[in-house]
Amino acid sequence: MTSSTSTSDLFEWGGRCLHYETFGTGDDVVVLLHGLLLNTKLNRGFARRLAGGGRRVVLLDLLGHGQSDKPVHAAEYRFDTYVEQVVALLDHLEVPQAVLGGVSLGANVSLLAATTHPERVRALVVEMPVLEWAVPAAALTFVPVLLTTHYARRPLIPVTDLLRRLPRTGIDELDSALDAISLPPDVVSAILHGILVGPIAPTYDRRAELDLPVLVIGHQADLIHPFSDAENLSEQIPGARLVRGLMPFGMRVFPKRMLGEVEAFLDEVAPVTRTAAAT
Repeated sequence: MTSSTSTSDLFEWGGRCLHYETFGTGDDVVVLLHGLLLNTKLNRGFARRLAGGGRRVVLLDLLGHGQSDKPVHAAEYRFDTYVEQVVALLDHLEVPQAVLGGVSLGANVSLLAATTHPERVRALVVEMPVLEWAVPAAALTFVPVLLTTHYARRPLIPVTDLLRRLPRTGIDELDSALDAISLPPDVVSAILHGILVGPIAPTYDRRAELDLPVLVIGHQADLIHPFSDAENLSEQIPGARLVRGLMPFGMRVFPKRMLGEVEAFLDEVAPVTRTAAAT
């Protein structure tokens, strides 16, 4: 079985530095993307599990997140720009094609990548996509945050400065959330403003044209990522498979069943090669 020892590194894209982490080795590559304002820490447990099964798993901090650069210009934060960062990561790693997956923001970026660069995407693992049914709840959640970070930036600065100095817990998923609420308000404002400018998901027609294996994961009791979006997506993409979870981020709180579903899917559509599985 392949070691799940991790490494951390940077590469340059468009004059910006992007951070990524690698777990495991081999030619069978899975790239996982985090949710909005979160970072690579969110997916570390998932990455260790998959790497232990013989895959190389790469976690990318998209621009503005984690240890990647954080410009304060909204124009730099678009979903289609995030897609180009993923493609640049594959180029940097000299990986012609990879399984691509993500949660929330990462799910939508993965979908866009599969429709705009299908030759680079072998299969998709899409968790908690944000599509048509999510719009009302997402607007009610993120528009107030955008307005607050934009118009109340000055009083928020000492608060976020204090939060950044607090020691982290050592629990990756929790620390990812703490990092998110510690982001400078001008960065949060730029990210939220920027993602509203461009397309956040492929059109219905582009989804229906996807011709690759897709695993869609939706969760119950999630207003921002309603299960109906995941269900509809699985019906729109020919041959897509749907897995129902019990709660938002349940794959990280109760990982055994959900991660087993993902591993079984990957074993079927992108089996580990002999060289990648060797110890």
